[in-house]
Amino acid sequence: MSEPVLSFLEEKNLPEVIKKKHTYLMMDGHDQEDIYVLKDGVVKVSIVLCDGREFNITYLKGLDIISLLKDEINKMTTTSFHARIESDTASFYRINRKFFEQYVKENEELHAYIESYYRKKMTEAIYRQQLMTMNGKNGAVCAFIYHLIPLFGRQVKKGIFIDLQITNDDIASFCGVSTRNSVNRILRGLREENVITIVYHKILILDVDYLKRYAQ
Repeated sequence: MSEPVLSFLEEKNLPEVIKKKHTYLMMDGHDQEDIYVLKDGVVKVSIVLCDGREFNITYLKGLDIISLLKDEINKMTTTSFHARIESDTASFYRINRKFFEQYVKENEELHAYIESYYRKKMTEAIYRQQLMTMNGKNGAVCAFIYHLIPLFGRQVKKGIFIDLQITNDDIASFCGVSTRNSVNRILRGLREENVITIVYHKILILDVDYLKRYAQ
Protein backbone atom coordinates (compact mmCIF):
# COMPACT_ATOMS: atom_id res chain seq x y z
CA MET A 1 0.00 0.00 0.00
CA SER A 2 1.22 3.52 -0.81
CA GLU A 3 2.82 5.86 1.70
CA PRO A 4 -0.06 8.39 1.59
CA VAL A 5 -2.56 5.71 2.61
CA LEU A 6 -0.27 4.41 5.35
CA SER A 7 0.28 7.94 6.63
CA PHE A 8 -3.45 8.59 6.64
CA LEU A 9 -4.16 5.41 8.60
CA GLU A 10 -1.37 6.04 11.10
CA GLU A 11 -2.19 9.70 11.71
CA LYS A 12 -5.91 9.34 12.36
CA ASN A 13 -7.36 7.77 15.46
CA LEU A 14 -9.54 5.33 13.52
CA PRO A 15 -11.95 2.81 15.10
CA GLU A 16 -11.22 -0.86 14.41
CA VAL A 17 -13.52 -3.80 13.71
CA ILE A 18 -12.36 -7.35 14.49
CA LYS A 19 -14.01 -10.39 12.90
CA LYS A 20 -13.51 -14.11 13.49
CA LYS A 21 -12.90 -16.82 10.88
CA HIS A 22 -15.73 -17.56 8.43
CA THR A 23 -17.77 -14.54 9.53
CA TYR A 24 -18.61 -11.77 7.09
CA LEU A 25 -17.80 -8.10 6.99
CA MET A 26 -21.17 -6.56 6.23
CA MET A 27 -21.10 -3.71 3.71
CA ASP A 28 -24.69 -3.32 2.58
CA GLY A 29 -25.58 -0.63 0.06
CA HIS A 30 -23.37 1.38 -2.27
CA ASP A 31 -23.72 4.60 -0.26
CA GLN A 32 -22.91 3.28 3.19
CA GLU A 33 -21.39 5.86 5.49
CA ASP A 34 -18.12 4.04 6.18
CA ILE A 35 -15.16 2.70 4.22
CA TYR A 36 -13.37 -0.43 5.46
CA VAL A 37 -9.64 -1.07 5.17
CA LEU A 38 -8.27 -4.53 5.90
CA LYS A 39 -5.54 -3.99 8.49
CA ASP A 40 -4.49 -7.56 9.20
CA GLY A 41 -5.67 -11.03 8.19
CA VAL A 42 -7.01 -12.77 5.07
CA VAL A 43 -10.34 -12.06 3.39
CA LYS A 44 -12.05 -13.83 0.50
CA VAL A 45 -14.03 -11.50 -1.78
CA SER A 46 -16.93 -12.90 -3.78
CA ILE A 47 -20.23 -11.99 -5.40
CA VAL A 48 -23.48 -13.96 -5.44
CA LEU A 49 -24.80 -14.60 -8.95
CA CYS A 50 -28.45 -14.36 -9.94
CA ASP A 51 -28.89 -18.14 -9.71
CA GLY A 52 -27.58 -18.17 -6.12
CA ARG A 53 -24.09 -19.46 -6.91
CA GLU A 54 -21.11 -17.74 -5.36
CA PHE A 55 -18.31 -16.53 -7.65
CA ASN A 56 -15.01 -15.87 -5.91
CA ILE A 57 -13.06 -12.84 -7.10
CA THR A 58 -9.89 -12.65 -5.06
CA TYR A 59 -8.13 -13.09 -1.75
CA LEU A 60 -6.98 -9.96 0.04
CA LYS A 61 -4.18 -10.06 2.58
CA GLY A 62 -2.80 -7.36 4.85
CA LEU A 63 -3.51 -3.71 4.15
CA ASP A 64 -6.13 -3.32 1.41
CA ILE A 65 -9.07 -0.97 0.93
CA ILE A 66 -11.93 -3.45 0.64
CA SER A 67 -14.61 -0.81 0.12
CA LEU A 68 -12.87 0.49 -3.02
CA LEU A 69 -13.08 -2.96 -4.59
CA LYS A 70 -16.73 -3.21 -3.56
CA ASP A 71 -17.54 0.18 -5.09
CA GLU A 72 -15.87 -0.76 -8.37
CA ILE A 73 -17.78 -4.06 -8.56
CA ASN A 74 -21.06 -2.30 -7.82
CA LYS A 75 -20.53 -0.07 -10.86
CA MET A 76 -20.73 -3.15 -13.07
CA THR A 77 -23.26 -5.38 -11.28
CA THR A 78 -26.07 -5.27 -8.73
CA THR A 79 -25.17 -8.66 -7.26
CA SER A 80 -24.40 -9.00 -3.55
CA PHE A 81 -20.80 -8.44 -2.45
CA HIS A 82 -19.35 -10.71 0.24
CA ALA A 83 -16.14 -10.36 2.24
CA ARG A 84 -15.55 -13.49 4.33
CA ILE A 85 -12.74 -13.82 6.86
CA GLU A 86 -10.44 -16.77 6.07
CA SER A 87 -7.76 -16.28 8.76
CA ASP A 88 -8.39 -16.99 12.45
CA THR A 89 -9.23 -13.30 12.88
CA ALA A 90 -9.09 -10.18 10.73
CA SER A 91 -9.06 -6.55 11.77
CA PHE A 92 -10.34 -3.58 9.80
CA TYR A 93 -10.08 0.19 9.99
CA ARG A 94 -13.47 1.90 9.72
CA ILE A 95 -13.36 5.37 8.12
CA ASN A 96 -16.14 7.85 7.48
CA ARG A 97 -16.62 7.89 3.71
CA LYS A 98 -17.07 11.68 3.32
CA PHE A 99 -14.01 12.33 5.48
CA PHE A 100 -11.91 9.91 3.41
CA GLU A 101 -13.12 11.29 0.07
CA GLN A 102 -12.29 14.83 1.14
CA TYR A 103 -8.80 13.72 2.17
CA VAL A 104 -8.33 12.07 -1.24
CA LYS A 105 -9.33 15.29 -3.03
CA GLU A 106 -6.73 17.24 -1.08
CA ASN A 107 -3.88 14.77 -1.56
CA GLU A 108 -2.70 14.27 -5.15
CA GLU A 109 -0.51 11.29 -4.31
CA LEU A 110 -3.34 9.49 -2.54
CA HIS A 111 -5.70 10.32 -5.43
CA ALA A 112 -3.22 8.78 -7.87
CA TYR A 113 -3.00 5.65 -5.71
CA ILE A 114 -6.80 5.25 -5.70
CA GLU A 115 -6.92 5.47 -9.50
CA SER A 116 -4.08 2.97 -9.90
CA TYR A 117 -5.84 0.64 -7.43
CA TYR A 118 -8.90 0.46 -9.69
CA ARG A 119 -6.77 -0.16 -12.80
CA LYS A 120 -4.76 -2.88 -11.04
CA LYS A 121 -7.84 -4.75 -9.80
CA MET A 122 -9.51 -4.56 -13.18
CA THR A 123 -6.38 -5.85 -14.93
CA GLU A 124 -6.17 -8.76 -12.48
CA ALA A 125 -9.82 -9.67 -13.08
CA ILE A 126 -9.37 -9.66 -16.88
CA TYR A 127 -6.19 -11.73 -16.58
CA ARG A 128 -7.92 -14.37 -14.44
CA GLN A 129 -10.77 -14.54 -16.94
CA GLN A 130 -8.28 -15.10 -19.76
CA LEU A 131 -6.65 -17.96 -17.86
CA MET A 132 -10.01 -19.65 -17.30
CA THR A 133 -11.04 -19.22 -20.94
CA MET A 134 -7.79 -20.29 -22.58
CA ASN A 135 -6.56 -23.06 -20.28
CA GLY A 136 -9.70 -25.09 -19.61
CA LYS A 137 -10.60 -26.44 -16.20
CA ASN A 138 -7.28 -28.16 -15.47
CA GLY A 139 -5.23 -25.15 -16.54
CA ALA A 140 -7.43 -22.73 -14.61
CA VAL A 141 -6.91 -24.72 -11.40
CA CYS A 142 -3.15 -24.94 -12.03
CA ALA A 143 -2.91 -21.19 -12.63
CA PHE A 144 -4.99 -20.50 -9.52
CA ILE A 145 -2.70 -22.60 -7.33
CA TYR A 146 0.36 -20.94 -8.82
CA HIS A 147 -0.98 -17.47 -8.03
CA LEU A 148 -1.45 -18.46 -4.39
CA ILE A 149 2.35 -18.57 -4.01
CA PRO A 150 3.04 -14.83 -3.50
CA LEU A 151 0.11 -14.52 -1.10
CA PHE A 152 0.43 -17.62 1.06
CA GLY A 153 3.45 -19.59 -0.17
CA ARG A 154 6.18 -20.61 2.25
CA GLN A 155 9.37 -22.36 1.12
CA VAL A 156 9.86 -25.72 2.85
CA LYS A 157 12.21 -28.64 2.26
CA LYS A 158 10.02 -30.44 -0.28
CA GLY A 159 8.56 -27.45 -2.11
CA ILE A 160 6.28 -24.49 -1.49
CA PHE A 161 3.64 -24.82 1.20
CA ILE A 162 0.42 -22.84 0.67
CA ASP A 163 -0.32 -21.83 4.25
CA LEU A 164 -4.07 -21.37 3.90
CA GLN A 165 -6.74 -24.03 4.00
CA ILE A 166 -8.77 -23.74 0.79
CA THR A 167 -11.79 -25.95 0.13
CA ASN A 168 -12.49 -27.59 -3.21
CA ASP A 169 -15.72 -25.60 -3.35
CA ASP A 170 -13.71 -22.38 -3.11
CA ILE A 171 -11.32 -23.50 -5.85
CA ALA A 172 -14.31 -24.33 -8.05
CA SER A 173 -15.80 -20.87 -7.45
CA PHE A 174 -12.51 -19.13 -8.22
CA CYS A 175 -11.88 -21.09 -11.41
CA GLY A 176 -15.33 -21.22 -12.95
CA VAL A 177 -15.55 -24.99 -12.45
CA SER A 178 -19.12 -26.17 -12.03
CA THR A 179 -18.69 -28.72 -9.22
CA ARG A 180 -16.29 -29.66 -6.45
CA ASN A 181 -16.16 -33.18 -7.94
CA SER A 182 -14.45 -31.76 -11.02
CA VAL A 183 -11.91 -30.06 -8.75
CA ASN A 184 -11.43 -33.35 -6.88
CA ARG A 185 -10.52 -35.09 -10.15
CA ILE A 186 -8.12 -32.32 -11.20
CA LEU A 187 -6.34 -32.28 -7.83
CA ARG A 188 -6.14 -36.07 -7.80
CA GLY A 189 -4.50 -35.96 -11.23
CA LEU A 190 -1.99 -33.35 -10.01
CA ARG A 191 -1.16 -35.54 -7.01
CA GLU A 192 -0.67 -38.58 -9.23
CA GLU A 193 1.76 -36.58 -11.40
CA ASN A 194 3.61 -35.41 -8.26
CA VAL A 195 2.82 -31.77 -8.98
CA ILE A 196 1.21 -31.24 -5.58
CA THR A 197 0.40 -33.12 -2.41
CA ILE A 198 -1.88 -32.34 0.51
CA VAL A 199 -0.45 -31.77 3.99
CA TYR A 200 -2.73 -30.95 6.93
CA HIS A 201 -5.54 -30.15 4.46
CA LYS A 202 -3.31 -27.57 2.73
CA ILE A 203 -1.56 -27.67 -0.64
CA LEU A 204 2.16 -28.40 -0.89
CA ILE A 205 3.50 -27.58 -4.37
CA LEU A 206 6.16 -30.05 -5.50
CA ASP A 207 6.58 -28.90 -9.12
CA VAL A 208 6.25 -25.13 -9.50
CA ASP A 209 7.31 -25.13 -13.16
CA TYR A 210 4.40 -27.41 -14.10
CA LEU A 211 1.91 -24.90 -12.69
CA LYS A 212 3.76 -21.85 -13.99
CA ARG A 213 3.29 -22.74 -17.65
CA TYR A 214 -0.48 -22.33 -17.20
CA ALA A 215 -0.09 -18.93 -15.54
CA GLN A 216 1.93 -17.19 -18.25
